Amino acid sequence: MATKYDAGIGSEIIRSFGARPEMLVQILHGFLERYRCVPREAVPQIADELNLSRADVHGVVSFYHDFRAQPPGDTVIRICQAESCQAMGSRALTEYARETLGIDFHETTADGKVTLEPVYCLGNCACSPALMVNDRVHGRVNREAFDRIIAHHGA
Repeated sequence: MATKYDAGIGSEIIRSFGARPEMLVQILHGFLERYRCVPREAVPQIADELNLSRADVHGVVSFYHDFRAQPPGDTVIRICQAESCQAMGSRALTEYARETLGIDFHETTADGKVTLEPVYCLGNCACSPALMVNDRVHGRVNREAFDRIIAHHGA
């Protein structure tokens, strides 16, 4: 369940980093720690308090994959889409994950358990195709391995 956004807490987060524009990324990480996302309501507040445009703040939020407007599922699965993983079957793995989970990239299952995302290199090219579940990288993932990994995480 998502925590309701509180502008007072938002101001505390911003002030804790000195309310300086050069601290924007750190401030956004502060929002992640509190809300597991950067709530849409926070963007204009951050922009106002840092004397930035909303477009500046939105641009940073949308550029980095860890920043999101909605909290992710309890389990975040990132499937590598880089060339090495594609050559070794990540496209088929991606389709299998979509079918199995019933969601597409940047979506979360209805029960809030799993979020599926692309990633463009996990540095595990020798063990392609690779995926990351939360902070753990798995290599040489096929359908059977995917099923085992998902079962292990209760997804």
